[in-house]
Amino acid sequence: QVQLVESGGGLVQAGGSLRLSCVDSGRTFSSNAMGWFRQAPGKEREFVAAISRSGGSTYYADSVKGRFTISRDNAKKTVALQMNSLKPEDTAVYFCAAEANRNVVTTRPHYWGQGTQVTVSS
Repeated sequence: QVQLVESGGGLVQAGGSLRLSCVDSGRTFSSNAMGWFRQAPGKEREFVAAISRSGGSTYYADSVKGRFTISRDNAKKTVALQMNSLKPEDTAVYFCAAEANRNVVTTRPHYWGQGTQVTVSS
């Protein structure tokens, strides 16, 4: 079973940084592609970043490319999202997601975390 818990959200000024973490309490973390999605008020949930099972491949939305970095530690069963040069338009609830037994994250992952709020003030 996959159980995802995010942490690290908060309030930051534009240009600042935050690091989100997601821990999987299950036993199959290294078998799953992992990703981050976000949902701003009044908008649909959107893809932010993803990482393959080994961590060898990463993918980013154009809006965050060059500013955000996704990484994973299979021994600690964690995936992180380092967010730099934050902008007010990055304000959203950020969700960790797992794609069971796959090397890529689809638009409808199998498992979701509960989300963590990120607010960027101008």
